[in-house]
Amino acid sequence: MPSQGPRIDAQLISQEAREGERATMIESFGSEAPKAGATETLPKDHARRMPNCMHLKPVEVTYFKRKLILDRLGSLILILLLSPVFLVLMLLVKLTSKGPIFYVSTRVGLCGRKFGFIKFRSMYQDADQRLAELQAQNEKDGPIFKMKNDPRVTPLGRFLRKFSLDELPQLFNVLKGDMSLVGPRPPIPHEVEKYDERCLQRLTVKPGITCFWQIMGRSNLSFDEWIDLDQKYIREMSILLDLKILVLTPAAVLRGEGAY
Repeated sequence: MPSQGPRIDAQLISQEAREGERATMIESFGSEAPKAGATETLPKDHARRMPNCMHLKPVEVTYFKRKLILDRLGSLILILLLSPVFLVLMLLVKLTSKGPIFYVSTRVGLCGRKFGFIKFRSMYQDADQRLAELQAQNEKDGPIFKMKNDPRVTPLGRFLRKFSLDELPQLFNVLKGDMSLVGPRPPIPHEVEKYDERCLQRLTVKPGITCFWQIMGRSNLSFDEWIDLDQKYIREMSILLDLKILVLTPAAVLRGEGAY
């Protein structure tokens, strides 16, 4: 995972919302039959979508409007409530290691759409350069890279990751519309390049901050288990399921299981 990124600016929250072509986005409530849904924006600029994702179509979401309200209102309220925590973490990241406070990387969202993914920086500045030498020590299967004791992670970063505090800035991604509070976690482009058709289906819904596997073991699960749980979410997604996952997330975060 890279360690450097630009600062958050106002453009990150307000840009791109007016771009795109309209694509139907509905979702089955446990039924195969399509239902009336709402619309979601996809970019006109194909350069902003992964080449192997151009054929993907958004899954229909029957509760689209309620999900949108939950995302926008929920993220705004959480940002306001957690603003003192943001300030403390910003200060700690700045004082404990060299580099920017925030790390913004390119991630892949709905139907292969690339966007700037925001986190508190948890790695040293030379993390990018050191990744190649650590590939042989990868502890995960599939196209992802994970190490329990990754030497690129700062001491503060280990604490932030254990309790998912580094993920809090993604609330701005939700407020902007690139992500949802609940949905499959957004992958890195080079991971998506290795996806087969089964894996690509996890990109047919908007990515989220939390999901099934975030509350059921996180990195302790295999990549195939991640995909299975993402597919389960897509099949069963509803406003009640989203609320259930959100309610269970704080307890999973405090346990810190599989977080590294």
